[in-house]
Amino acid sequence: MSNNTNRRDFLGYSFAAVAAVGGAASLVGMKQAWDPLPSVLAGGYTTIDLAPIKAGEPEVFTWRGKPIFILKKTADMESSERDLHIGEDRFTVAIGLCTHLGCIPAWKKDKWKCACHGGEFNPSGHQIFGPPPRPFDLPPFKVEGTTIVLGYESPEYKKIAAYLATQA
Repeated sequence: MSNNTNRRDFLGYSFAAVAAVGGAASLVGMKQAWDPLPSVLAGGYTTIDLAPIKAGEPEVFTWRGKPIFILKKTADMESSERDLHIGEDRFTVAIGLCTHLGCIPAWKKDKWKCACHGGEFNPSGHQIFGPPPRPFDLPPFKVEGTTIVLGYESPEYKKIAAYLATQA
């Protein structure tokens, strides 16, 4: 110790240094606890290839534990602002939960029908009968060629979401 530093100053500097190191270590630990696990981040995105989907036969996929309905529309199915256009094909992409109470509707011939309370949705995902208050919800997605990646917001998603917001 130098002649200008007394014992009390040295203890004060030592305490400040230990407190600074301890505070920094605790902040690093808290940030690691707040960040999502890599498995959670990986589960947030799902890639779906739309090329093998047959027209008129909806497919069900899982994203974040929710069923996702994807229907490739046939030529005789009505067109909607909600349709996702990829090349010449039109698709309906929807979270497959009834907007009334969250049941999973089943595809019956040309519409989704909820067995719980009789709600019906057309091939575009709009409610056409029963208690559902709004159309099927739309999962965020982005288009990459003939695949879609669920979990990202893209211009296509924002366009359809803006249309759905006017329908509510």
